[in-house]
Amino acid sequence: MRALRILLIVGVILVGLFVLADRLAVGFAEDEVADKLRTRENLADAPDVSIKGFPFLTQVASGSLDDVEVGIKDYEATAGAEGTSIRIADLNANMKGVEFSGDYSSATAASATGTASVSYAELLKAAKSEPTQVAPGVTANVVGLSDGGNGKIKVAVEATVLGTKLPNPVYVLSSVTAQGDTVRVKADTLPDFGGADIAENRARAITDFQQQIDGLPGGIQLDSVQAAKDGVEIAVKGSNVRLAG
Repeated sequence: MRALRILLIVGVILVGLFVLADRLAVGFAEDEVADKLRTRENLADAPDVSIKGFPFLTQVASGSLDDVEVGIKDYEATAGAEGTSIRIADLNANMKGVEFSGDYSSATAASATGTASVSYAELLKAAKSEPTQVAPGVTANVVGLSDGGNGKIKVAVEATVLGTKLPNPVYVLSSVTAQGDTVRVKADTLPDFGGADIAENRARAITDFQQQIDGLPGGIQLDSVQAAKDGVEIAVKGSNVRLAG
């Protein structure tokens, strides 16, 4: 009995040491991947990297990680025009089948899915902010975006008719879609600018707009988009996504 008790104690100690070594190793790997990703994407701060699955050391031996989660705050994505960018408040991606080198200098995920959020204030920059003539004596411009409910964006349009600014913005509900690398906002119905007769194409030149979002980390791309409480939530996806190297 004494020998059995000693054997059990030794076994528990060995398991504990293995778990400790495994957790220390995964922590080191997470830091290394985060640092490589920060360097590759020129990030101001290291992203959050979480390597899932236990034990980690057996994954290391195989040279492939089953599941890696990456979170980046305030990512500056390319906005299409040279020198312009759009701030993504939160970018979270779940990477599957991450193949890596021994020193983590290169790491590539077989597939990735995730989400990116863009605030309404940031998306508003893509709309025409300066008053534009839409009919003789009538100018208008978009002054605000907010959640319209049921997956719609509420677009506030300010108008001036014959030199008199309308006392309140005109609101329209708009649909938002993702096409390729571009988020598009299109009014479901046209606004009424004080009864002025305005051609549809001139009205839509104000209400409808688009925002290109390119250069996401590792080559992930837009998949779909929907309106949310504080901004638009974008689903992203990719294959052969490079985390480092």
